[in-house]
Amino acid sequence: MNRPASMDPPLRCEGLARSFGGVQAVAGVSLALPAGQVTALVGPNGAGKTTVFNLITGNLRADAGVALLRGQSILGLKPWQVARRGVARSFQDLRLFTHMSVRDNVLAATERSAWFWQPGTGRRAREAAAEAALEATGLATLATARAVDLAYAERKFLSMARILAAQAEIWLLDEPASGLDLASRLRFGQLLKDARARGVAICLIEHNLDVVAELADRIAFLDQGRVLAEGEPQAILRDPQLAAIYFGDRPQEVA
Repeated sequence: MNRPASMDPPLRCEGLARSFGGVQAVAGVSLALPAGQVTALVGPNGAGKTTVFNLITGNLRADAGVALLRGQSILGLKPWQVARRGVARSFQDLRLFTHMSVRDNVLAATERSAWFWQPGTGRRAREAAAEAALEATGLATLATARAVDLAYAERKFLSMARILAAQAEIWLLDEPASGLDLASRLRFGQLLKDARARGVAICLIEHNLDVVAELADRIAFLDQGRVLAEGEPQAILRDPQLAAIYFGDRPQEVA
């Protein structure tokens, strides 16, 4: 799955826009997600970060712009159609099958009917992918437990196990580290590092800037639906003007 850095990013967005009534939630966002890199979307609440994910995955319809997956447009597709093409997503509210077992939650992400692009989708391959995902996320001993009975951190890792088992090429993660203790954050970080080494293109929305600084290869800083800056993490995180916007203390001239 590793790709040369010179190859085109598997997912590229240009000029994405979406309004809700008179509010411009996303205003001309352009973003590229290179294989084998972690890109973090950073910005204050209401900056449009989750809306960008919703536009890419078909949960919302874009008013303008393009989103190309391996050169093919995915705008206008339904969420399940985008997922079938290899884009896996997590949500802040997790969206697990709460009364199914942990193992069945993960197996559901490997169904042949849902993931036709996957190699080796026979029963044994599906089960092997699910077991590997449970092992990687530390959930193997909880495989028969119901999702609803898991602790919060365990539910977060179950969401990640579903993504791992699906073997998607692109991960869109919405605050996956929120609410995790230090040990869990470290385990989560290792999952992302391992995926990055396999060539997965990862986009991360995260308010914990320590997590961003540790894991991100690059940052796109959003405010009021626009990308204000993009670059290496330290350059973005140390910018005093961006910090003022992020912490709600923006100077009058950039308000």
